[in-house]
Amino acid sequence: MPKFSEFRFPSSNGQNEIFVRLCEPDGTPRGIVQVAHGVAEHSERYIPFLTFLAEHGFVAAADDHLGHGKSARDESELGYFAERDGWDCVVSDLHTLHEKLVKDYPGIPVFLFGHSMGSFLTRTYLIKYPNDLTGAMICGTGQQASIMVAGGKMLSSIVSAFKGKKCRSNFLNGLAFGSYNKEFEPKRTICDWLSRDEKVVDAYMADPFCGFTATAGLFHDMMGGISFISKPKNLANMNKDLPVFFVSGAKDPVGENGKGVEKAVNAFKAAGMKDVTLKLYPDCRHELLNELNKEEVMKDLLDWIESKLK
Repeated sequence: MPKFSEFRFPSSNGQNEIFVRLCEPDGTPRGIVQVAHGVAEHSERYIPFLTFLAEHGFVAAADDHLGHGKSARDESELGYFAERDGWDCVVSDLHTLHEKLVKDYPGIPVFLFGHSMGSFLTRTYLIKYPNDLTGAMICGTGQQASIMVAGGKMLSSIVSAFKGKKCRSNFLNGLAFGSYNKEFEPKRTICDWLSRDEKVVDAYMADPFCGFTATAGLFHDMMGGISFISKPKNLANMNKDLPVFFVSGAKDPVGENGKGVEKAVNAFKAAGMKDVTLKLYPDCRHELLNELNKEEVMKDLLDWIESKLK
C-alpha cells in the first residue's frame, strides 16, 4: 500500500520553506515522478495521481510552489513568488527537490510532470537542466503570441511600479484568465473551464488555497517565464533525445482548444527534439487529471512512462 509522508526544504528565495508531499510504493521503486502544479492551486489536489503512480511502483512527489499551499507562510503570500527572479526561484526549487529525490532513490529513471503554469515551469526546466530527466509530461499548456506576452509583462510591470509587486490586480487577473470561461454555456460557475466534473469545480472554488487572485509580481514573473520558453535560442538548449509527452483537453482554452498545444509541439520539433508525442482528449477541458475520464488519462501517462523504461 502506498505510504505518504511530508517534508520541507529551504527555498532558493532565502526566506520560505517549500512543502512537499511524497508517496512511496511498496517494494523497490521502478522510477521517480515529480509533479509541478499550476497557478492558484496546490499539491494536495494531486494526491490521487501520486497514489496511482505509487500503486504502480513509482516514487511520486509534488511540492507547493512559492506563494502556494503550505509553502506560503500566510495568506498575504498566496500568489506571490519573490521580490526578485521569482520564476527562476520556483524552477530552482524544482531542481532542489529533483536532487533530493535522486539522492534518496539513486539509479532509477526520473520523470517530470507539469500542469498549466507547471507546464511552463517544466518547459523552463528542460532548458535550464537538460540532462536531469528520463522524460517529461507537459499537461494543459499553450503557446501564447509573443506580442500578448510582451504586453502582459509590460502591464504587470506598470501595476507593480505604482502599486507594488504584492498588489492583487483584478485587471491583470481578467486579462490572464477572464476569457477562459466564455465558450462554456450555459455557465454554472466562473470556473467551468477547469473540468466537466461539477464536483471538482465546486471543490476548487471552496478551497481557500485555490482560485485566489495572483499578485502583479507573479504575473510579471510568469510572463517572463513564458517569454523565455518561446525563444528558439533557448529551446535549442534542450536535450534533443529527451522524450516529451504533451497531453491536453481539446476544449482547453489555455491551449486554444488544441491549436496552442500543437504550436508548442511544433516549436519542440523545430528545436530538434526527436521524441515528441501529443494526445488531445475530445471534449476535455483544462484539468485532465480532474476530468470525467481521468482514469484514462492516468493510464495513458503510465503507459507512456513504462514505454520509456524499456
